[in-house]
Amino acid sequence: MKTAHSTTPGRGAAGFTLLEALVVVAIVAVLLSLVLPMSRGAMASARGFTCQMGLRATAFDFTVFADDVLHGPRGSDSTSQTFTLASFQDSVYGLNEFWAWPNDPHVLPDARGANPMRCPEVRGPITVRASMPCDSGGVSPWQNVSFAFNIRLHVREVVSPAPAATPVRLSAAALAAGGATVPLVWDVDAPAAVASDVAPFYSGPSLDSPAVFAGDQYWWPGLHHRGVMNVGFVGGHVLSTRRPLSESGWLWAFVPGS
Repeated sequence: MKTAHSTTPGRGAAGFTLLEALVVVAIVAVLLSLVLPMSRGAMASARGFTCQMGLRATAFDFTVFADDVLHGPRGSDSTSQTFTLASFQDSVYGLNEFWAWPNDPHVLPDARGANPMRCPEVRGPITVRASMPCDSGGVSPWQNVSFAFNIRLHVREVVSPAPAATPVRLSAAALAAGGATVPLVWDVDAPAAVASDVAPFYSGPSLDSPAVFAGDQYWWPGLHHRGVMNVGFVGGHVLSTRRPLSESGWLWAFVPGS
């Protein structure tokens, strides 16, 4: 005679009990708590590496732009043995005399993925316009700018007879006097600069400045990468730092021709 099987749920029934389900959920939660920070850290490291690659490309292009033999078009500086940092900056963005985009104005990043002078930690597009220098309407909005160039390679501080900033003309010989460890371009905190009504395209610490650079009014280091700032040098290399003004051998005070 066959015995009917009980239909009452018990430990032999298929499926999870409530206790077993709770244990599984707890294990999954623990695993996620371990994996997610590692994943976020890996993604942040990848963005930092991408930023370094962008700065390295810019620094390398500068070494070519500054070379007496290797340089290509220098825009309005093409007829001179010297050039300005503004001309190089315009060439990297591809604007003013170096216009490189299919329409004017042009929004970056575009459909082709073009996105020069950008750090992946900085969100928001930028718009570039033809026939305008970078810091005179060629690039906007300012708060979305990623990188700043060394202001001491752009203008020279003059104290007498009155405080003023005069343009700097660069040359291979003038740059060689400073060596490879002169900072050229780095992560900038553009929103902080804009909040102080300062264009973020050129930056630099005040150091012992008595007038033009005093009060760190142009110093907006961008510690975008978990407290780390990436810096490209005139020698073409890139280094990272948490304390940019404490690094031995970095020539922040160098002024060409001084």
